[in-house]
Amino acid sequence: MTQTQPHRLAVPEGGPGEPVAKAPEAGIAEGRVVARRRSAAAGAIRAGGAGLKRLELAVALAAIGVLYIWNLGASGWANAFYSAAAQAGSQNWEAFFFGASDAANSITVDKPPAALWLMDLSVRIFGLSSWSILVPEALMGVASAWILYLAVRRAARPATGSDRAAHGAGLLAAVVLALTPIAALMFRFNNPDALLVLLMTAAGYATVRSIQDAKARWLLVAGVLLGFGFLTKQLQVLLVVPGFGLAYLWAAPHSLGRRLTHLLGALAAMVVGAGWWIAAVMLTPASARPFIGGSQTNSILELTFGYNGFGRLNGDEVGSVGGANGWGQPGLFRLFSNSFGGQIAWLLPASLILGAALLWVGRRAPRTDVVRASMIAWGGWVLVTGLTFSLMQGIIHEYYSVALAPGIAALVGLGGGVLWQRRRLPFEASVLAASIVASAVMGAVLLGRASGFVPWLPWVVVAAGLASAVVVLAQGFGTPLPRLAAPATAAVTLVAALAGPLAFTLQTVATPHSGAVVTAGPSPGFGGPSGFRAGAQFGGPNNFLGLQQGTLPSGTTPGGGFGGGRGGAGGLLGATTPSAALVTALETDASKYTWAAAVVGSNNAAGYQLATQLPVMALGGFNGTDPSPTLAQFQELVKEGKIHYLIRGSLMQGNSGSDTARQIAQWVESNYEGQTIGGATVYALG
Repeated sequence: MTQTQPHRLAVPEGGPGEPVAKAPEAGIAEGRVVARRRSAAAGAIRAGGAGLKRLELAVALAAIGVLYIWNLGASGWANAFYSAAAQAGSQNWEAFFFGASDAANSITVDKPPAALWLMDLSVRIFGLSSWSILVPEALMGVASAWILYLAVRRAARPATGSDRAAHGAGLLAAVVLALTPIAALMFRFNNPDALLVLLMTAAGYATVRSIQDAKARWLLVAGVLLGFGFLTKQLQVLLVVPGFGLAYLWAAPHSLGRRLTHLLGALAAMVVGAGWWIAAVMLTPASARPFIGGSQTNSILELTFGYNGFGRLNGDEVGSVGGANGWGQPGLFRLFSNSFGGQIAWLLPASLILGAALLWVGRRAPRTDVVRASMIAWGGWVLVTGLTFSLMQGIIHEYYSVALAPGIAALVGLGGGVLWQRRRLPFEASVLAASIVASAVMGAVLLGRASGFVPWLPWVVVAAGLASAVVVLAQGFGTPLPRLAAPATAAVTLVAALAGPLAFTLQTVATPHSGAVVTAGPSPGFGGPSGFRAGAQFGGPNNFLGLQQGTLPSGTTPGGGFGGGRGGAGGLLGATTPSAALVTALETDASKYTWAAAVVGSNNAAGYQLATQLPVMALGGFNGTDPSPTLAQFQELVKEGKIHYLIRGSLMQGNSGSDTARQIAQWVESNYEGQTIGGATVYALG
């Protein structure tokens, strides 16, 4: 029998100081207790760390929410064109489904209605106000930042090997998105772009998760989300598809055949996500639905592939205004121009540098590497969208550039987060320094264009960028640095990169915005109005009822106002503000009529409709060039006593499209006597 050796730390049973042998089972049990205690302690540390990260995320999202909601009501109806449609949809389910401009379903807006549905429901629940229309947009901004955080954190975790570093990368991406000036504007405004950005960002997250988790169902979710993106702004959503598709085709952990099959399934999901509504519109008789605004043939397919489709690329948009490069000169550097630069270009160079460097660093990684897949997805988003916006010859406004913001933010968050972890290596340190300097220089240039706006800030940005770059390079090439150098350098880097866009964003939040075309930040101090090139030619033979034509003077907006892109006094891009006397006239005996009034152009109609909450017919749709209604249809409606007044309006009209609105105007002027009510000329038809 072998004698058990005593454990040197055991206490003898007979008394202190006398070693006693302990059974092997007791030693094993004691070891298990110690292991459990250590595991519990580690779990408590992890739980504490996870709780802190959740708190940091919650604080960041709450701050974004406050930023986007603060003083939101100052913008009034914002884009009255869509606010009036939301009012109509809150009163009539047919108008809700089709996206009609008025509750009597004369004509739709010139987009599918997905972006209107959320506003319609909010107005139906909370009543008509600027808050019920704009708060959903702000919440979409918070949701977009949160989803982008999740996507970047998911990709950064395996690359950094650290939950804390991945969390930091995700937070950086969310903050960059939130502080992009044009994003701050669009998430406080009621254009369709807020929902479009949310849906595309969610689709990006679903694509990355599908690759990382090897679950095709997430790719199908991405397809459905992109389908609803099509119902928000039609073909624009397709600009992110090449990057998403290439990322999955390259990196998904499946055979090539299965990857192709999954992509076909996602394409089918996208078609179903959009096609159900398109089919419903096409199968509904024209007499049983509103006219499709923005088309010349009452066709949703024409609107999709013409006015809102290929016409945006080649400039061939029947019924539009701003031809002959009236919407700005195309070119590779359009996004860095005076009008676009302050909206989106702050971190665009840095995002391209970081994205390319991360692809190079991971060039030997396995095919299924999620970081490379993310770079392909988000980088493809930025490249395809950026080139399209730069070279398109049709209608383009500065606020379209918000579609680039999530892609840029993802590249900066993921690239910056991963390379920061590797900043002690010479190549990675050099790339970080280059991206920091690029951000600082770009920021200083954009700030300098805004004459008189925080004149000392460009110098701070440049100094911070140079100082941070020098320290990063020193660390990358082996120079010993104090322990606090890393957090101090990170803070200075954030100043260099984000001080400029933060200043523009705060100015944007403090400024009310209204009208169809709006821009973020202070004016660059020179150039034409937002979305227009000074001197662009407008007008044509269809000058009626006060329609303006000729050359657009520098500094003016269509509709006759001097608003610098913030909206005018009514017309093409700004809603009319009716007098109290005219509102009273429209409300008098309104129950006897289907439409309280008719007026040329949707924005003119929107002003009267929002003031009275009564249906107002927009003759010719947004531009006044849609053949809705025809003269014969209008005469029949008047004969049936369905229209009370026709109001003389002001509108900048293009050279092409239908002239039915002119025909209607001439017929009314020839057969009815005008009168002046509250400064407006009206014709009583009832």
